[in-house]
Amino acid sequence: MSMQNPYAKYIKLSIYLVIIVLVNVAGMTLFFRMDLTENRIYSISEASKTVVSTLSEPLTVNVFFTKDLPAPYNNTERYLHDLLEEYAIHANAYFNYRFYDVSPEAEGIDPRALENQKLANNYGIHPVQIQVFEKDEVKFKKAYMGLVLIHGDMVERIPTITAINGIEYKLTTAIQKLNNKISALLGLSDTIKVKLFLSSSLKSVAPFMGLDQLPEYPDRLKAIVESLNAKNYGKLEYSYIDPSTVTTQAPSWKKYNLMHLQWPALSDDKIQAGEGTIGLVMEYGEKIREIPLLSVLRLPIIGTQYNLTGLDDMERLIDDNLEMLVDINENLGYLSDHGTLDISGASPMGQRNPDAVSVFSSLVSRTYSITPINLKDADIPPSINCLVIARPTEAFSDFELYQIDQALMKGTNLALFLDAFKEVRPNAQQPFGMNRKPNYVPLDTGLEKLLAHYGIRIKKSYVLDENCHKQRLPQSMGGGERPIYFAPIIKNRFINHDLEYMRGINGLISLKISPLELDEKRISEHTLTAAKLIASSEKSWEMGQPINLNPMFLSPPSSDDKQQSFPLAYILEGSFPSYFDGKPMPEKTTEDIGTENQEDKETTPEPVAEKATIDLSKIKGKGGFISKGKPAKIFLMASSDMLRDNVLDPEGNSPNDMFVLNTIDALNHRENIAMMRSKVLSFNPLMDTGALTKTFVKTFNIAGLPVLVIFLGLMVWLKRHSRKKRIASMFQKKRNV
Repeated sequence: MSMQNPYAKYIKLSIYLVIIVLVNVAGMTLFFRMDLTENRIYSISEASKTVVSTLSEPLTVNVFFTKDLPAPYNNTERYLHDLLEEYAIHANAYFNYRFYDVSPEAEGIDPRALENQKLANNYGIHPVQIQVFEKDEVKFKKAYMGLVLIHGDMVERIPTITAINGIEYKLTTAIQKLNNKISALLGLSDTIKVKLFLSSSLKSVAPFMGLDQLPEYPDRLKAIVESLNAKNYGKLEYSYIDPSTVTTQAPSWKKYNLMHLQWPALSDDKIQAGEGTIGLVMEYGEKIREIPLLSVLRLPIIGTQYNLTGLDDMERLIDDNLEMLVDINENLGYLSDHGTLDISGASPMGQRNPDAVSVFSSLVSRTYSITPINLKDADIPPSINCLVIARPTEAFSDFELYQIDQALMKGTNLALFLDAFKEVRPNAQQPFGMNRKPNYVPLDTGLEKLLAHYGIRIKKSYVLDENCHKQRLPQSMGGGERPIYFAPIIKNRFINHDLEYMRGINGLISLKISPLELDEKRISEHTLTAAKLIASSEKSWEMGQPINLNPMFLSPPSSDDKQQSFPLAYILEGSFPSYFDGKPMPEKTTEDIGTENQEDKETTPEPVAEKATIDLSKIKGKGGFISKGKPAKIFLMASSDMLRDNVLDPEGNSPNDMFVLNTIDALNHRENIAMMRSKVLSFNPLMDTGALTKTFVKTFNIAGLPVLVIFLGLMVWLKRHSRKKRIASMFQKKRNV
């Protein structure tokens, strides 16, 4: 009989501990993570991996997030932790992040939290008010939920993160922006001029206007610019110009749109009548950004008030305008003439511009530099990857169509948001009682013949759909809901999810949209591919002329035979044939020259040169015209209302925003960026089911489940009863034996 080693159990324990330690050490370097979510929302995309793995300077992410927040904000903090950890896994040595404790002010608060709050405020991260439920009560509390990215000497802020939607997209694009900004600044051949125009005469009336900071403005602003200059590689040049002095009365400063004030004698003639100018201008080459410093408010009863832009905001304002000057984002062309929607958002005399698309402009400007294109004055630059044309109402000349056609041949993609009709509103002076409904006139700008040549056309009708937006009626009108048939809701199964940048979009709403029609024969002849992006439901129908969109007079057709699904958006891709191949080349006429250019030519005529006596017909030209283009894309949707402010969300989180922005990204060869934007679903509707299916599921839940439980119980009882009989039979046989 062998003796058992008394130390055997301790040796085994030591071996087990060593194995556990080695497994954990190996797990720190050799490990993998599995993301089982449909859109891999807890794994960063390839674009994010590329961005953080190619950092050339240290990047620090400082996160200021209040601890122990209630749901759903605690989930946001947890997601942000996991996301930054995922970035760190794939990043190089230049990436690091840190979470700061910024607990709300309370009795016995940690002094370090107070310091962290001051640090957050210095970076421009301020607390926001959130709604929480505590002890069956709705309460409001302030919480820090933001972060700042520091790359070299550059700073980029994401001041508020209240949901997980689009966090990766915001982080990755912010890192890209910082990288692009450094490259753009280092590539500048000259400095950016920061010019403060401030008349010294204004200092005498400043106390009466409530502008106590005005005398110290030049010196304080100079210090701010010097601080920014240290972070922007010395590319800023500050100058202070006093328009009141005699030496600066040259008209050079008058070309800017600056605030100019005049005042009579004040304070019993102690202050003489005078005038003064104030404003800030940032200038680089031919590009100018004007920053207003003084705003005037005329309030009833209270009177006139003057507000001076706070010096605390100047650093942010200068930094934002600097980014616009150096074009750190990719260029996006936008046709600005021919009656298109106004991308500038300007409103005459403070009135609302009905043709402005300010939300679309704001959303696109986050990642693109919008380049206005005026075909009457200039050609389409080859530097843009995509040209957006939104609701032109004026006819294009053949020469202008030729420019668009040749830009497409050179590989410039087209994003077309066109209308089949022009809505003509009745004159407000028209007497009451007459027909004052809008008139819908078919549009024919010339783009239609280009599109028909490429193999697609817009039908002159509107799509109405029973699956549409429902308008809630007030009690004065009887209450309830009224269907708006010309605002179809695009359901999940009518969205093309084969395209990766469309996979996170599960529902849309359209407005005043026309159906599209493909010429399959021509598409095939040109070896093009056409991808249908969205379509209406099978409960939709067409409304041709005369158009009447008054909801009170709209109703579905009596027969289901007139209802069908209509394609509403396509992307055509391939090497397009030129419309002008085999046709005489259009020439630029006086109608194709802008008004300003015509005036210049009329006022400053060029001297007429003596004509040479040669036969010009013998001069032959070759090249320039492209008959078969490079691979390019055309996106077409017959609804400009999809870009209007009442359809898009200023935060960019709605499915409509994702659809428009993802399409723009896809046309700019940035599909990987588009995929990030829609990874986290903010709108995920249930699948459509028919009436029979709904009845079956309801009946099964109410009666079927109890019957199923009884049936299973009966089966178990029969099985047990059979087993008992079998056992009893076995014992009976043994007794007989």
